[in-house]
Amino acid sequence: MLGRQKTPLTPRYYLHNFRYVLDFVKRLYGSLLNEAETDFVYRFDALSEDAQCLFVRFSNRKGLFFRVNKLQYAEITDLPAALTELLQTGFVERLSAHHEVMGQDALSVFTKPELLSLLPLEPEELKPLRAQKKEEVTAYALHELNFGEVVTSLTTFETVVKMRFEAEVTMFKYLFFGNRSSDMTEFVIRDLGMVNFERYDESKLTARFRSRKEVEDKLLISLTGEAFYDLKQAETPAEDIYNWFLNWNETRPELSEIAIPGYQRLVCKVGGFLERQKLPDQALAVYELSDRVPARERRVRLLFRNGLIDEALALCDEIAVTPQNAEERYFANDFRDKILGLGEKKRSRKTTTRFLSDAESVLVPAAYRHHVETGVMNYYLEMDFDAAFTENYPWRGLFGLVFWDIIYDANVSAIHHPLQRAPSDFYLPDFYLRRAELLRKRLTELETPDHWRRHVGRMFNAKYGITNVLVDWSDELLHLVNQIITVLDVEQLRLILLEMARNVREHTRGFPDLLIWNEAGQYEFVEVKSPTDHLGPQQLHWLQFFQTIGVQAKVVRVIWEA
Repeated sequence: MLGRQKTPLTPRYYLHNFRYVLDFVKRLYGSLLNEAETDFVYRFDALSEDAQCLFVRFSNRKGLFFRVNKLQYAEITDLPAALTELLQTGFVERLSAHHEVMGQDALSVFTKPELLSLLPLEPEELKPLRAQKKEEVTAYALHELNFGEVVTSLTTFETVVKMRFEAEVTMFKYLFFGNRSSDMTEFVIRDLGMVNFERYDESKLTARFRSRKEVEDKLLISLTGEAFYDLKQAETPAEDIYNWFLNWNETRPELSEIAIPGYQRLVCKVGGFLERQKLPDQALAVYELSDRVPARERRVRLLFRNGLIDEALALCDEIAVTPQNAEERYFANDFRDKILGLGEKKRSRKTTTRFLSDAESVLVPAAYRHHVETGVMNYYLEMDFDAAFTENYPWRGLFGLVFWDIIYDANVSAIHHPLQRAPSDFYLPDFYLRRAELLRKRLTELETPDHWRRHVGRMFNAKYGITNVLVDWSDELLHLVNQIITVLDVEQLRLILLEMARNVREHTRGFPDLLIWNEAGQYEFVEVKSPTDHLGPQQLHWLQFFQTIGVQAKVVRVIWEA
């Protein structure tokens, strides 16, 4: 049950991978490519292999500017000739005065001592800069010196080049991966055997994007999210970020459906940032652009804080009717009670607080203060129970093993490239809607506990080491999964896995901390809470769901024993 053995990379592995991406994108998205992207492929194919290698090396590195004297690639036969070819064919260009808009990136390839040595500085300018950080030296050069003179001074001693076709390369990688967070290192970790991916018949892989607009809309959201991050990192005033975001939102195109989830997440990130910066009115204005979690909850709280009671109540009622997860469901009722309880001058208690206060308590030695679950586990071990840490780990593993082939079924049109770790609809309602019949059929086929154990065991052995977003491989996993199968009946297992499937993002978390059982057939799932810990809404969701279907589960409150 070992994963793929690590193998050394071939010298020009990166060129093979880049060509693979180009060919893959041409096959799936050829009709969506614009003239510049098509021309890029044609011109790239016309390069010598050495020049192709050097360009791909540039494209895989961080930044757009590179110092020629620093280039060292043993596999490139004649590096100077390759660089000359890239210059002559327009794949790179020398640093020049017209790069001023990218001046900070250009100067970033030099160290602070090098900048102080190479910049055209007078002695009286140089002295105070020695005590400054590199960023401050760069800022001084860009704002106080002539950029043309800066370029002349720097390039007199060393040639600096800038990679071109960055937009085309970005688009090809984006079309392949479908996001901005993945890059060409995914191939490397696969080829080194660090991560093993499910294998697919590539003829069944489908395009993630149906139109050029879908591509550009989704990419726009990703790039805007990166711009927001950069603004925060630059410590831009929060009011300026608020104005920037609203201006962008007013001028953005109407988004395709595929871009909406990313847009909603961006709205919540900006709203949360503004709240943390103590700008509640601006945060409320941003949150109103979204109805996804947690925007509605935050709007209720901000409306209430502003004294807009009727609006807060109305939104609570809306959330109660259409909750998107457990947090929203419990919040809507609890906060409504809190608002209405103000007039009666009584303190409203949250549902989770009431549930926790009714739980049984156990005495645990104070020595376990920082390992509270271990303390409770030992409490039950001393009572002749077996015990295991469970929480989300075996439940996620059980789901991943039982439904493995359904999750990674390329026929559902949610697998778009061979390095995909999860189907593109995995965390969307579509995951359940598109697979409900297959999921239910699988659960019907597993008629007895032995059927469950045999199926899970086969999948565990057949897929061991292959990446699955829900399966964290270890030899302990199979033991824990089989223990769950032993203590529950088949119908309970079916109901739990279907509940997980209905909302994979939310319902694969919040399970109790421990499973205890004994030889008499008694068992319980135990959620452990220290004196200062709180019960989360998703934890309450599973505890109540377990009660509904007859699964033995409870909360245990720890009292420290002196």
